[in-house]
Parts: sequence; C-alpha cells; structure tokens
Amino acid sequence: MANKKLKIGVLFGGKSAEHDVSLQSAKNVIGALDKNKYEVIPIGIDKKGKWILGSASNYFLNEKKLKLTKSNEKNREVALYAQGEGVLTDIENSKNQKKIDVVFPVMHGPFGEDGSIQGLLKLAGVPFVGAGVLGSAVGMDKDVMKRLLRDAGIPIGKFIALKQGEKISFENIKKELGMPMFIKPANMGSSVGINKAKNKKEFEQAVKEAFLYDTKIVVEEFIDGRELAVAVLGNERPIASGLCEVLTDRKFYDYEAKYSDENGAVIQIPAELSEKLISQAQSIAIATYKALECEGMARIDLFLQKGSNKFIVCEINTIPGFTSHSMYPKLWEASGVPQSKLLDKLISLAMERFKKEQKLKSTV
Repeated sequence: MANKKLKIGVLFGGKSAEHDVSLQSAKNVIGALDKNKYEVIPIGIDKKGKWILGSASNYFLNEKKLKLTKSNEKNREVALYAQGEGVLTDIENSKNQKKIDVVFPVMHGPFGEDGSIQGLLKLAGVPFVGAGVLGSAVGMDKDVMKRLLRDAGIPIGKFIALKQGEKISFENIKKELGMPMFIKPANMGSSVGINKAKNKKEFEQAVKEAFLYDTKIVVEEFIDGRELAVAVLGNERPIASGLCEVLTDRKFYDYEAKYSDENGAVIQIPAELSEKLISQAQSIAIATYKALECEGMARIDLFLQKGSNKFIVCEINTIPGFTSHSMYPKLWEASGVPQSKLLDKLISLAMERFKKEQKLKSTV
C-alpha cells in the first residue's frame, strides 16, 4: 500500500505590511513542495484577518506582479479552532472539514512572525514549521532581540529604543549613535518603514514614518561594512549554511531592492571570504539562533566591519523570505540542499518537535 500523503497547510498573507511579500513566498513554497509526498492546502489570510481556503490552481491573482498579487477571495472562509488537532472548519457549513497534518506558516511581520500565529497553532494542537512562540516573539522585536544578544555576549551595534509618546532628543541620540543612523519599526521586516537619516530633518521624518508601523521603534548606529547573511536550520542541533553578500547601489537594501527592482541589488553566493571568517560567522549565527530560542529555520544578517574584520549581528528573521530569489533557500541550495529537500527537512523538524512536546506532562 502506498504511503499516505501528508496534508501540508501553507499559511500566508495576513494583517501585515508584508502581506504582498508573503504571497510571493507562499507561491514559491507551494510550487516547490513535492506533490508525490504532500497534498498541499493553500490557506490565505486576507488583510482584514479572514482565513480563506482554496486550491493551488486558483489561489493567486495577478501573481507575476508583487504589488498587484492578491488571494482569490471567492474561495471559502474557514477557521482553525483550539484543540481542534489541525481540523479546518468551513464557516458556512461546520460539517465541511479538512484535516491538516502540518502547517507551514509563510507569513512575514506582525501577526505571522511575531508569535501570534504560532500561539494559535499550538493551541490548535497541530505541528508547524519554524520557531515557537518565544523564539518568534523575541526574534521579531528588534529591541528585545538586541538586548538578549547583548546579554549573551554576541556582538551587536549600538541602538536606542523609543516608544510612542516619549520625548525624543535628536541631539542626545546623535551624541550616542553618531551620524548617519537608521530608524526602524521595532516589529517589522522586509525593510518596511526603515530609513537612513543624515540630519535632523531626515531623522524626524524617519521617526514619523516608523511610528506608522509600530508603537516602538529602534534607532541604530550606522555600521560601515559588508552586508552578509547566513541561513540556519535545525532544532536542538542547528547547522549553518555558507554566506552570501548583498551588493547594492542604493542607500541600503530596501523594500524595492528586495522585491520590485530587479537591478536593485546583487546577492553574491558564496560571499568572498576566507575560511576562517566564514567559520567565525557561522559560529556567531548559531550562537544567535540558540540565544533567541529559535527552532526550524532562521536567517541571520550580519555586517563585517571595515578595517577590523569584526562581525556585528544586525537581526534575525525567523520566517525568512521564500520568494524565487530569496536568500534563505538560495543559501541552502548553494550549500548542497535543493529547495524541495529543504522543505522536506523543515516539515520533518516540525513533526519531530511536536512529538517531543506531546510526551510532556500537562497535569500533576
């Protein structure tokens, strides 16, 4: 008798400024999953938070253009309930149900990468790919992330966290961090809401924009160096890929360079570094991954400071991009793991963690 196919629910979209990027990542994941092993079930979340179930063949509209891509909302609305063991229920007909074996969240930013969806999936009693609630939450919040890395002795740049309503002194921040500086929403990715400021006017404009996306922002010192990334994979015993380098003529590797402008940046894989520096970066990446309680996967972004050959951790992405040109799958492909095998491994890691958690006692 042939092995039964695992039902993989690919969860994407959501109430985030990174909704469009999520659709592009999900389209790529759905295409790369081995259909001989898996029954792929696309589950879209629209910008209002509604869950929609459809088939891979009719899910994406205008799929070749990032800003025009959207999910087909003519598909039926579904819900995932607490302790439902991964059963999706049709909102209009509760008898119409579909069991999911593993959920693959391909959601970037708030409500997807920050522990929110991970908590729901845990309550629902279904295995899911990627970091758990804690690793997702601290990895998303750039302020908390940097404080934990600093306490773990992992090299980071100088930064200041600001909350909405606080009195902000440009002069004090300039004295502490120097110029230029970067201003970012604390809980956002894909370079959304990020700006580089070279003077007070640009700083004030950047702060205003960052607060559109979050109630807390971080201001970071400018680090003059090479921009690098490394992919990490695993649960208790994570491994690191080789490195890539981001080469761009823009002020920084912004949203347009990542997703819209084909000539916005060159991702050089592998990065041209000595074996010693590669090994050092991989060690720092794994230490970062462990310090932030990550599981499944993550991409760690680093700078190699000019003149000192010192690595500085910029941030971690617990659900890295999975578009056709994203760094995470490309790094593993260059390290000998093709995308379909990478997805197999991520699903296996999710099931492995779930089985271990199921063995834990929940009563005294």
